[in-house]
Amino acid sequence: MSSSPVAQVHTNGTNGIKKNDRSNLIPYASRLKDGRALAQDVWSIYNAANLPADCINLGQGYMNFAPPVWVKEAAEEALNQVQTNHYSHPKGRLRLREAIKNFYGPQFGRELDVESEILVTSGANEGQYSVFVAFLEPGDEVIMFEPFFDQYLPSVTFNSGVPVYVPLHPQTSGDKPTSNDWVIDFDELRRAITPRTKMIIVNTPHNPVGKVFTREELEKIAALAEEHNLLVMADEVYDSLVFGDKEHVRIANLPGMWERTVTVSSAGKLFAATGWRVGWLVGPPSIIQPTLAATTRIVFCTNSPLQEAVAVGLEQAKARGFVDQQRREYEERRAILTEGFDRLGMKYIMPDGSYFVLLDISSVHWPEDYPFPQSVEGRGRDFKACWFIAMEIRVSSIPVSEFYCEEHRTIGESYARFAFCKDVDTLKHAVERLQGLRKYIKN
Repeated sequence: MSSSPVAQVHTNGTNGIKKNDRSNLIPYASRLKDGRALAQDVWSIYNAANLPADCINLGQGYMNFAPPVWVKEAAEEALNQVQTNHYSHPKGRLRLREAIKNFYGPQFGRELDVESEILVTSGANEGQYSVFVAFLEPGDEVIMFEPFFDQYLPSVTFNSGVPVYVPLHPQTSGDKPTSNDWVIDFDELRRAITPRTKMIIVNTPHNPVGKVFTREELEKIAALAEEHNLLVMADEVYDSLVFGDKEHVRIANLPGMWERTVTVSSAGKLFAATGWRVGWLVGPPSIIQPTLAATTRIVFCTNSPLQEAVAVGLEQAKARGFVDQQRREYEERRAILTEGFDRLGMKYIMPDGSYFVLLDISSVHWPEDYPFPQSVEGRGRDFKACWFIAMEIRVSSIPVSEFYCEEHRTIGESYARFAFCKDVDTLKHAVERLQGLRKYIKN
Protein backbone atom coordinates (compact mmCIF):
# COMPACT_ATOMS: atom_id res chain seq x y z
CA MET A 1 0.00 0.00 0.00
CA SER A 2 1.24 3.50 -0.81
CA SER A 3 2.41 5.66 2.06
CA SER A 4 1.12 8.82 0.44
CA PRO A 5 -1.74 10.77 1.96
CA VAL A 6 -5.12 10.47 0.30
CA ALA A 7 -7.82 13.07 -0.02
CA GLN A 8 -9.38 13.73 3.36
CA VAL A 9 -12.44 15.57 4.60
CA HIS A 10 -11.82 18.09 7.36
CA THR A 11 -13.87 20.68 9.21
CA ASN A 12 -13.20 24.36 8.81
CA GLY A 13 -12.80 25.65 12.37
CA THR A 14 -14.47 29.00 11.64
CA ASN A 15 -17.77 27.99 10.16
CA GLY A 16 -17.98 24.21 10.62
CA ILE A 17 -18.31 23.61 6.87
CA LYS A 18 -16.60 20.47 5.63
CA LYS A 19 -14.26 20.92 2.72
CA ASN A 20 -12.42 18.37 0.64
CA ASP A 21 -8.64 18.47 0.78
CA ARG A 22 -7.69 18.01 -2.87
CA SER A 23 -3.93 18.42 -2.39
CA ASN A 24 -3.14 14.68 -2.67
CA LEU A 25 -5.92 13.00 -4.60
CA ILE A 26 -3.85 10.27 -6.26
CA PRO A 27 -1.58 8.04 -4.13
CA TYR A 28 1.96 7.81 -5.44
CA ALA A 29 3.67 4.48 -6.03
CA SER A 30 5.32 2.82 -3.06
CA ARG A 31 8.49 2.36 -5.11
CA LEU A 32 9.27 6.04 -4.55
CA LYS A 33 9.47 5.43 -0.82
CA ASP A 34 11.35 2.15 -1.14
CA GLY A 35 13.94 3.82 -3.37
CA ARG A 36 14.37 6.86 -1.07
CA ALA A 37 13.29 8.98 -4.02
CA LEU A 38 11.01 11.22 -1.96
CA ALA A 39 13.31 11.58 1.03
CA GLN A 40 15.35 14.75 1.21
CA ASP A 41 18.55 13.41 -0.24
CA VAL A 42 22.11 14.43 0.43
CA TRP A 43 22.34 16.46 -2.78
CA SER A 44 19.43 18.71 -1.86
CA ILE A 45 20.68 19.21 1.71
CA TYR A 46 24.21 20.21 0.67
CA ASN A 47 23.00 22.24 -2.25
CA ALA A 48 24.51 25.60 -3.12
CA ALA A 49 21.16 27.21 -2.34
CA ASN A 50 21.44 26.08 1.30
CA LEU A 51 25.13 26.83 1.83
CA PRO A 52 27.07 30.10 2.13
CA ALA A 53 27.43 31.88 -1.19
CA ASP A 54 31.23 31.67 -1.09
CA CYS A 55 31.34 27.99 -0.11
CA ILE A 56 33.78 25.96 -2.24
CA ASN A 57 31.99 22.89 -3.57
CA LEU A 58 34.11 19.76 -3.10
CA GLY A 59 31.00 17.71 -2.45
CA GLN A 60 29.48 17.00 -5.84
CA GLY A 61 31.56 15.07 -8.33
CA TYR A 62 31.41 17.37 -11.31
CA MET A 63 34.30 19.31 -12.77
CA ASN A 64 34.65 23.09 -12.69
CA PHE A 65 36.68 23.08 -15.90
CA ALA A 66 35.70 22.56 -19.52
CA PRO A 67 36.11 19.52 -21.77
CA PRO A 68 39.22 19.41 -23.99
CA VAL A 69 39.27 22.09 -26.66
CA TRP A 70 39.28 19.64 -29.56
CA VAL A 71 36.21 17.87 -28.14
CA LYS A 72 34.33 21.16 -27.68
CA GLU A 73 35.20 22.17 -31.24
CA ALA A 74 33.82 18.86 -32.48
CA ALA A 75 30.57 19.57 -30.61
CA GLU A 76 30.30 22.99 -32.26
CA GLU A 77 30.94 21.49 -35.67
CA ALA A 78 28.24 18.87 -35.10
CA LEU A 79 25.77 21.55 -34.03
CA ASN A 80 26.37 23.36 -37.33
CA GLN A 81 25.36 20.33 -39.39
CA VAL A 82 21.82 19.26 -40.18
CA GLN A 83 21.95 15.49 -39.78
CA THR A 84 23.63 15.50 -36.39
CA ASN A 85 20.86 17.64 -34.90
CA HIS A 86 18.24 14.98 -35.44
CA TYR A 87 17.41 11.53 -34.08
CA SER A 88 20.21 9.02 -33.84
CA HIS A 89 19.71 5.28 -34.00
CA PRO A 90 18.73 3.95 -30.55
CA LYS A 91 21.97 1.92 -30.58
CA GLY A 92 23.93 5.17 -30.86
CA ARG A 93 25.49 6.97 -33.78
CA LEU A 94 27.59 4.63 -35.88
CA ARG A 95 30.64 6.89 -35.72
CA LEU A 96 30.59 6.76 -31.93
CA ARG A 97 30.06 3.00 -31.83
CA GLU A 98 33.02 2.59 -34.19
CA ALA A 99 35.12 4.87 -31.98
CA ILE A 100 34.15 2.84 -28.89
CA LYS A 101 35.06 -0.36 -30.74
CA ASN A 102 38.50 0.95 -31.68
CA PHE A 103 39.25 2.54 -28.29
CA TYR A 104 37.94 -0.22 -26.01
CA GLY A 105 38.25 -3.33 -28.16
CA PRO A 106 41.95 -3.81 -27.34
CA GLN A 107 41.17 -3.33 -23.64
CA PHE A 108 38.65 -6.18 -23.82
CA GLY A 109 40.96 -8.25 -26.01
CA ARG A 110 38.30 -8.78 -28.65
CA GLU A 111 36.89 -7.36 -31.86
CA LEU A 112 33.71 -5.69 -30.63
CA ASP A 113 30.64 -5.87 -32.88
CA VAL A 114 29.21 -2.36 -33.27
CA GLU A 115 25.77 -3.76 -34.09
CA SER A 116 25.29 -6.17 -31.21
CA GLU A 117 27.89 -5.58 -28.46
CA ILE A 118 27.88 -1.77 -27.98
CA LEU A 119 24.97 0.42 -26.86
CA VAL A 120 25.18 4.20 -26.46
CA THR A 121 23.01 5.51 -23.61
CA SER A 122 21.91 8.83 -22.14
CA GLY A 123 24.64 8.81 -19.56
CA ALA A 124 25.94 5.81 -17.65
CA ASN A 125 23.03 6.02 -15.22
CA GLU A 126 20.38 5.56 -17.91
CA GLY A 127 22.40 2.66 -19.29
CA GLN A 128 22.37 0.96 -15.89
CA TYR A 129 18.67 1.67 -15.45
CA SER A 130 17.91 0.07 -18.81
CA VAL A 131 19.76 -3.09 -17.78
CA PHE A 132 17.57 -3.32 -14.68
CA VAL A 133 14.45 -2.81 -16.82
CA ALA A 134 15.57 -5.53 -19.19
CA PHE A 135 16.50 -8.19 -16.63
CA LEU A 136 14.78 -7.75 -13.26
CA GLU A 137 11.63 -9.67 -12.40
CA PRO A 138 9.63 -8.76 -9.27
CA GLY A 139 11.53 -9.94 -6.21
CA ASP A 140 14.86 -10.49 -7.96
CA GLU A 141 17.73 -9.61 -5.64
CA VAL A 142 20.64 -7.36 -6.58
CA ILE A 143 23.82 -7.37 -4.50
CA MET A 144 25.42 -3.95 -3.96
CA PHE A 145 28.71 -3.35 -2.16
CA GLU A 146 28.51 -0.56 0.40
CA PRO A 147 29.10 2.30 0.23
CA PHE A 148 27.17 2.33 -3.04
CA PHE A 149 26.50 4.96 -5.69
CA ASP A 150 23.15 6.26 -4.52
CA GLN A 151 21.39 5.91 -7.89
CA TYR A 152 21.67 2.11 -7.71
CA LEU A 153 19.00 1.88 -5.01
CA PRO A 154 16.07 3.59 -6.78
CA SER A 155 17.07 2.04 -10.10
CA VAL A 156 16.73 -1.41 -8.54
CA THR A 157 13.56 -0.78 -6.55
CA PHE A 158 11.79 1.09 -9.36
CA ASN A 159 12.13 -2.11 -11.38
CA SER A 160 10.73 -4.34 -8.61
CA GLY A 161 14.15 -5.58 -7.54
CA VAL A 162 15.30 -6.10 -3.97
CA PRO A 163 18.64 -4.56 -2.91
CA VAL A 164 20.95 -6.76 -0.85
CA TYR A 165 23.76 -4.90 0.90
CA VAL A 166 27.27 -6.27 1.43
CA PRO A 167 29.58 -3.71 3.07
CA LEU A 168 33.24 -3.19 2.33
CA HIS A 169 35.03 -3.37 5.67
CA PRO A 170 37.69 -0.72 6.36
CA GLN A 171 40.80 -2.32 7.87
CA THR A 172 42.42 1.07 8.40
CA SER A 173 44.48 0.80 11.59
CA GLY A 174 47.69 2.30 10.13
CA ASP A 175 48.72 5.94 9.87
CA LYS A 176 48.36 6.05 6.07
CA PRO A 177 45.25 4.04 5.16
CA THR A 178 44.41 3.53 1.50
CA SER A 179 41.34 2.48 -0.41
CA ASN A 180 42.88 -0.98 -0.74
CA ASP A 181 42.28 -1.40 3.00
CA TRP A 182 38.53 -1.62 2.38
CA VAL A 183 37.94 -5.33 1.89
CA ILE A 184 35.19 -7.80 1.07
CA ASP A 185 34.27 -10.51 3.55
CA PHE A 186 33.70 -13.29 1.02
CA ASP A 187 31.94 -15.51 3.54
CA GLU A 188 29.51 -12.63 4.05
CA LEU A 189 29.14 -12.21 0.30
CA ARG A 190 28.39 -15.91 -0.16
CA ARG A 191 25.76 -15.80 2.59
CA ALA A 192 24.10 -12.86 0.84
CA ILE A 193 23.41 -14.96 -2.27
CA THR A 194 20.03 -16.69 -2.33
CA PRO A 195 17.97 -18.48 -5.00
CA ARG A 196 16.44 -15.05 -5.79
CA THR A 197 19.78 -13.35 -6.48
CA LYS A 198 19.87 -12.19 -10.11
CA MET A 199 22.66 -9.65 -10.30
CA ILE A 200 25.73 -8.22 -8.59
CA ILE A 201 27.05 -4.69 -9.14
CA VAL A 202 30.83 -4.25 -9.13
CA ASN A 203 31.99 -0.62 -9.16
CA THR A 204 35.72 -0.32 -9.84
CA PRO A 205 37.37 2.14 -9.48
CA HIS A 206 34.94 2.70 -6.65
CA ASN A 207 32.85 5.74 -5.77
CA PRO A 208 33.21 6.95 -3.03
CA VAL A 209 36.06 4.87 -1.53
CA GLY A 210 38.43 5.08 -4.51
CA LYS A 211 39.11 1.34 -4.25
CA VAL A 212 40.48 -0.44 -7.33
CA PHE A 213 39.35 -4.04 -6.98
CA THR A 214 42.25 -6.47 -7.25
CA ARG A 215 42.39 -9.31 -9.74
CA GLU A 216 42.11 -11.79 -6.87
CA GLU A 217 38.96 -10.09 -5.54
CA LEU A 218 37.37 -10.02 -8.97
CA GLU A 219 38.25 -13.67 -9.57
CA LYS A 220 36.44 -14.62 -6.36
CA ILE A 221 33.40 -12.55 -7.35
CA ALA A 222 33.50 -14.13 -10.81
CA ALA A 223 33.57 -17.62 -9.32
CA LEU A 224 30.42 -16.88 -7.31
CA ALA A 225 28.74 -15.37 -10.38
CA GLU A 226 29.50 -18.54 -12.34
CA GLU A 227 28.37 -20.82 -9.52
CA HIS A 228 25.04 -19.05 -9.07
CA ASN A 229 24.47 -17.87 -12.67
CA LEU A 230 24.48 -14.16 -11.85
CA LEU A 231 24.51 -11.20 -14.20
CA VAL A 232 27.39 -8.84 -13.36
CA MET A 233 27.07 -5.11 -13.88
CA ALA A 234 30.60 -3.71 -14.02
CA ASP A 235 30.33 0.02 -13.32
CA GLU A 236 33.71 1.21 -14.62
CA VAL A 237 33.02 4.88 -15.30
CA TYR A 238 36.30 5.88 -13.56
CA ASP A 239 38.41 3.39 -15.53
CA SER A 240 40.72 6.12 -16.86
CA LEU A 241 41.56 7.34 -13.34
CA VAL A 242 43.72 4.63 -11.77
CA PHE A 243 46.81 5.92 -9.98
CA GLY A 244 50.31 4.69 -9.23
CA ASP A 245 51.03 1.05 -9.99
CA LYS A 246 47.44 -0.09 -9.57
CA GLU A 247 45.95 -2.19 -12.38
CA HIS A 248 42.40 -1.74 -13.59
CA VAL A 249 41.16 -5.27 -14.22
CA ARG A 250 37.99 -5.67 -16.25
CA ILE A 251 35.91 -8.45 -14.76
CA ALA A 252 34.47 -9.11 -18.23
CA ASN A 253 37.95 -10.27 -19.30
CA LEU A 254 38.17 -13.03 -16.70
CA PRO A 255 37.54 -16.61 -17.88
CA GLY A 256 33.85 -17.26 -18.51
CA MET A 257 32.76 -13.74 -17.59
CA TRP A 258 32.21 -12.05 -20.96
CA GLU A 259 28.89 -13.85 -21.47
CA ARG A 260 27.43 -12.65 -18.15
CA THR A 261 28.92 -9.14 -17.78
CA VAL A 262 27.81 -5.72 -18.98
CA THR A 263 30.43 -2.97 -18.63
CA VAL A 264 29.29 0.61 -18.06
CA SER A 265 31.34 3.63 -19.20
CA SER A 266 30.89 7.40 -19.25
CA ALA A 267 32.01 10.18 -21.56
CA GLY A 268 31.15 12.61 -18.79
CA LYS A 269 33.90 11.25 -16.55
CA LEU A 270 36.39 10.71 -19.38
CA PHE A 271 36.06 14.11 -21.05
CA ALA A 272 34.92 16.37 -18.17
CA ALA A 273 31.47 16.64 -19.73
CA THR A 274 29.09 15.32 -17.10
CA GLY A 275 26.20 17.42 -18.42
CA TRP A 276 26.42 15.95 -21.90
CA ARG A 277 24.81 12.70 -20.68
CA VAL A 278 26.58 10.33 -23.04
CA GLY A 279 27.54 6.87 -21.81
CA TRP A 280 27.75 3.39 -23.25
CA LEU A 281 27.47 -0.28 -22.45
CA VAL A 282 29.70 -3.06 -23.73
CA GLY A 283 28.70 -6.70 -23.46
CA PRO A 284 27.49 -9.81 -25.28
CA PRO A 285 24.44 -9.66 -27.57
CA SER A 286 22.42 -11.63 -25.01
CA ILE A 287 22.67 -8.64 -22.64
CA ILE A 288 22.91 -5.73 -25.07
CA GLN A 289 19.90 -6.62 -27.22
CA PRO A 290 17.32 -6.81 -24.38
CA THR A 291 18.81 -3.63 -22.94
CA LEU A 292 18.46 -1.93 -26.33
CA ALA A 293 14.77 -2.85 -26.29
CA ALA A 294 14.47 -1.15 -22.89
CA THR A 295 16.47 2.00 -23.64
CA THR A 296 14.54 2.51 -26.90
CA ARG A 297 11.34 2.81 -24.87
CA ILE A 298 12.88 4.94 -22.12
CA VAL A 299 14.71 7.65 -24.09
CA PHE A 300 14.56 6.35 -27.69
CA CYS A 301 17.96 7.83 -28.49
CA THR A 302 20.78 9.86 -26.98
CA ASN A 303 21.88 13.44 -27.70
CA SER A 304 23.04 13.34 -31.32
CA PRO A 305 25.55 16.21 -31.73
CA LEU A 306 27.35 15.41 -28.51
CA GLN A 307 27.68 11.77 -29.57
CA GLU A 308 29.64 13.04 -32.56
CA ALA A 309 31.86 15.12 -30.28
CA VAL A 310 32.54 12.17 -28.00
CA ALA A 311 33.42 10.07 -31.07
CA VAL A 312 36.05 12.63 -32.02
CA GLY A 313 37.35 12.58 -28.46
CA LEU A 314 37.83 8.81 -28.53
CA GLU A 315 39.29 8.89 -32.04
CA GLN A 316 42.00 11.36 -31.06
CA ALA A 317 42.60 10.51 -27.39
CA LYS A 318 45.43 8.04 -27.93
CA ALA A 319 47.40 10.13 -30.42
CA ARG A 320 47.14 13.14 -28.13
CA GLY A 321 48.22 11.16 -25.06
CA PHE A 322 45.06 12.45 -23.43
CA VAL A 323 44.34 9.71 -20.90
CA ASP A 324 47.88 9.64 -19.50
CA GLN A 325 48.03 13.42 -19.30
CA GLN A 326 44.66 13.61 -17.58
CA ARG A 327 45.74 10.96 -15.06
CA ARG A 328 48.84 13.00 -14.19
CA GLU A 329 46.70 16.11 -13.71
CA TYR A 330 44.36 14.24 -11.37
CA GLU A 331 47.31 12.87 -9.40
CA GLU A 332 48.46 16.47 -8.92
CA ARG A 333 44.99 17.46 -7.72
CA ARG A 334 44.85 14.49 -5.37
CA ALA A 335 48.23 15.48 -3.92
CA ILE A 336 47.10 19.06 -3.25
CA LEU A 337 44.08 17.90 -1.28
CA THR A 338 45.76 15.09 0.67
CA GLU A 339 48.78 17.22 1.55
CA GLY A 340 46.34 19.73 2.99
CA PHE A 341 44.86 17.00 5.18
CA ASP A 342 48.39 15.98 6.18
CA ARG A 343 49.06 19.54 7.36
CA LEU A 344 45.96 19.26 9.53
CA GLY A 345 47.10 15.95 10.94
CA MET A 346 43.81 14.34 9.94
CA LYS A 347 43.51 10.78 8.65
CA TYR A 348 42.03 10.09 5.25
CA ILE A 349 41.68 7.23 2.79
CA MET A 350 44.21 7.64 -0.04
CA PRO A 351 42.29 6.65 -3.18
CA ASP A 352 43.86 4.35 -5.77
CA GLY A 353 41.28 5.44 -8.34
CA SER A 354 38.37 7.83 -9.09
CA TYR A 355 38.49 11.45 -7.86
CA PHE A 356 37.30 11.27 -4.27
CA VAL A 357 39.07 11.30 -0.91
CA LEU A 358 37.35 10.12 2.26
CA LEU A 359 38.38 12.26 5.22
CA ASP A 360 38.02 10.79 8.71
CA ILE A 361 35.95 13.47 10.46
CA SER A 362 35.48 11.58 13.73
CA SER A 363 37.92 13.98 15.44
CA VAL A 364 35.96 17.10 14.40
CA HIS A 365 33.87 18.55 17.26
CA TRP A 366 31.48 21.48 17.39
CA PRO A 367 29.68 23.41 20.14
CA GLU A 368 26.85 21.49 21.78
CA ASP A 369 24.43 24.30 21.00
CA TYR A 370 25.43 24.65 17.33
CA PRO A 371 22.30 25.51 15.27
CA PHE A 372 21.93 22.57 12.88
CA PRO A 373 18.98 22.50 10.47
CA GLN A 374 16.27 19.89 10.88
CA SER A 375 17.40 18.20 7.64
CA VAL A 376 20.53 16.75 9.29
CA GLU A 377 18.92 15.72 12.56
CA GLY A 378 18.45 11.99 13.11
CA ARG A 379 21.04 11.08 10.50
CA GLY A 380 24.61 9.92 10.83
CA ARG A 381 27.12 12.06 12.73
CA ASP A 382 28.79 12.78 9.39
CA PHE A 383 25.74 14.80 8.27
CA LYS A 384 26.36 17.27 11.08
CA ALA A 385 30.11 17.28 10.52
CA CYS A 386 29.71 18.09 6.81
CA TRP A 387 27.18 20.81 7.58
CA PHE A 388 29.44 22.33 10.22
CA ILE A 389 32.48 22.30 7.90
CA ALA A 390 30.49 23.87 5.07
CA MET A 391 29.13 26.63 7.29
CA GLU A 392 32.22 27.44 9.34
CA ILE A 393 35.06 26.55 6.97
CA ARG A 394 33.21 27.32 3.73
CA VAL A 395 34.13 24.03 2.02
CA SER A 396 31.38 21.53 1.24
CA SER A 397 31.64 17.75 1.25
CA ILE A 398 29.26 14.78 1.29
CA PRO A 399 28.50 12.53 4.30
CA VAL A 400 29.36 8.95 3.43
CA SER A 401 26.63 7.32 5.54
CA GLU A 402 24.21 8.39 2.77
CA PHE A 403 25.65 5.56 0.69
CA TYR A 404 24.66 2.84 3.18
CA CYS A 405 21.52 1.10 4.28
CA GLU A 406 20.27 2.01 7.75
CA GLU A 407 21.70 -1.17 9.28
CA HIS A 408 25.25 -0.43 8.15
CA ARG A 409 25.38 3.36 8.21
CA THR A 410 27.71 3.45 11.25
CA ILE A 411 30.50 2.14 9.01
CA GLY A 412 30.33 5.28 6.89
CA GLU A 413 29.50 8.01 9.37
CA SER A 414 33.15 8.60 10.31
CA TYR A 415 33.87 9.92 6.81
CA ALA A 416 33.17 12.87 4.56
CA ARG A 417 33.71 12.61 0.81
CA PHE A 418 35.75 15.37 -0.85
CA ALA A 419 35.96 15.54 -4.65
CA PHE A 420 39.19 16.69 -6.28
CA CYS A 421 37.79 16.99 -9.82
CA LYS A 422 38.36 20.75 -9.58
CA ASP A 423 41.01 23.07 -10.98
CA VAL A 424 44.27 23.47 -9.09
CA ASP A 425 43.58 27.01 -7.88
CA THR A 426 40.21 26.02 -6.42
CA LEU A 427 41.76 23.06 -4.61
CA LYS A 428 44.57 25.21 -3.19
CA HIS A 429 42.03 27.75 -1.97
CA ALA A 430 39.94 24.99 -0.39
CA VAL A 431 43.00 23.51 1.34
CA GLU A 432 43.86 26.88 2.91
CA ARG A 433 40.34 27.22 4.20
CA LEU A 434 40.38 23.68 5.57
CA GLN A 435 43.31 24.58 7.81
CA GLY A 436 40.70 26.41 9.86
CA LEU A 437 39.45 23.01 11.03
CA ARG A 438 42.46 22.72 13.33
CA LYS A 439 40.75 24.51 16.19
CA TYR A 440 37.83 22.06 16.06
CA ILE A 441 39.90 18.86 16.10
CA LYS A 442 40.02 16.86 19.33
CA ASN A 443 41.86 13.56 19.20
